[in-house]
Amino acid sequence: MTWKTGTVHDCLVRQLTHYTDARGWLSEIFRQDELASEVHPAMAYVSMTHAGITRGPHEHLRQTDIFAFLSGTFRLYLWDNRSGSPTYGVRQILDTGSNNPCTVQVPPGVIHAYRNIGASDALVINCPNRLYAGYGREEAVDEIRWEEQTDHNLILD
Repeated sequence: MTWKTGTVHDCLVRQLTHYTDARGWLSEIFRQDELASEVHPAMAYVSMTHAGITRGPHEHLRQTDIFAFLSGTFRLYLWDNRSGSPTYGVRQILDTGSNNPCTVQVPPGVIHAYRNIGASDALVINCPNRLYAGYGREEAVDEIRWEEQTDHNLILD
């Protein structure tokens, strides 16, 4: 597939506001009253990514991810692989992290990856709307891995 550059439909980017006082700052990653009920988080996890390392690309069939990029410097890649989407075939790239803290809501069918393009380890929080491997970790993992796929031309530049 040849990807076009643009903004991916339904991938919601929300800049984070730092509420600062003498102790430091606080940012709201999500609020239940600002999310559609079908994407309310079912769990949350934090991951640390070493400098120069990429996580993904992969996509989910049913899961929506809500990533919070709070530290370091990341390049996020989004590829719209949903045949019924108005932006099918569009690739979006977003630089985020300490200098541009935000959350990004990634719906099912959007292939995604992120790379730590900074010089030090950096943190990402994810608040997906489904449990990893289901309740009690007894279901198949909802993930299609794209790391080895070359037929879709998933370029990470």
